[in-house]
Amino acid sequence: METFGARLHRAVAERGPLCVGIDPHPGLLARWGLTDDVDGLDRFCRRVVEAIGDRVAVVKPQSAFFERFGARGVGILESTIRQLRNAGSLVLLDVKRGDIGSTVSAYASAYLDPSSPLYVDAVTASPYLGVGSLAPMFELAAAHGGGVFVLALTSNPEGAAVQRAVGADGRTVAQTVIDEISQLNRGAEPLGSFGLVVGATIGDTGHDLTAVNGPLLAPGLGAQGATAADLRVVFGSALPSVLPSYSREVLGAGPDQAALRAATDRVLAECRAALATRD
Repeated sequence: METFGARLHRAVAERGPLCVGIDPHPGLLARWGLTDDVDGLDRFCRRVVEAIGDRVAVVKPQSAFFERFGARGVGILESTIRQLRNAGSLVLLDVKRGDIGSTVSAYASAYLDPSSPLYVDAVTASPYLGVGSLAPMFELAAAHGGGVFVLALTSNPEGAAVQRAVGADGRTVAQTVIDEISQLNRGAEPLGSFGLVVGATIGDTGHDLTAVNGPLLAPGLGAQGATAADLRVVFGSALPSVLPSYSREVLGAGPDQAALRAATDRVLAECRAALATRD
């Protein structure tokens, strides 16, 4: 079975280093002239998939914006996942789940088991019950060629109090997460299947990301303040593993599909230039 890391590596080579988030918050639906209900949600997602699903390496639906509509919203999420798969995009579901025991196993089954209607290529996860608590996710992902992106150094200012706290061994919490994910990816070629989430707005991290050997998802670009040029400052020598992620910068160009494609092409060109060391 082909690993997620290998599939991601190929997708980026074919379509370019870009992840686009689908974050249908109420303000964006209104900006598109859509109603803030399941009908508006469905119309929004279909238009986004039609515009960019066949040209972006990774698309990242934010589960919360679907869950807020209950069962019908989750049904639209399932449909959006299927549409993205049919368009050839890898689907990274932004759920940031984290728990212990049977509960994290159930989360893993919900998103990383091919028999699930919510099955995706990869998920985001929270490690703050201990990276080891996510073992069922890692194991099921490995069994089915999936991936997991673990929060490490996030853009929100509140995150630093936890992520940069120093443990008894002198490492920050974030560095511990980085080191444990690096171990999971050891020896993987061409890229490990377990990644990290590192915000593009945080500047010089002061942390060693070079040994991760897995993808580094970089949210915070565009409307959240970071530019593609900032990626060099944040990631340094780890730049070849970076997967830049934009949401509002692209989605705000809608609902016109040509404008959505143009915005996608523009940010992709910026990312290619910033990550020129990939080539």
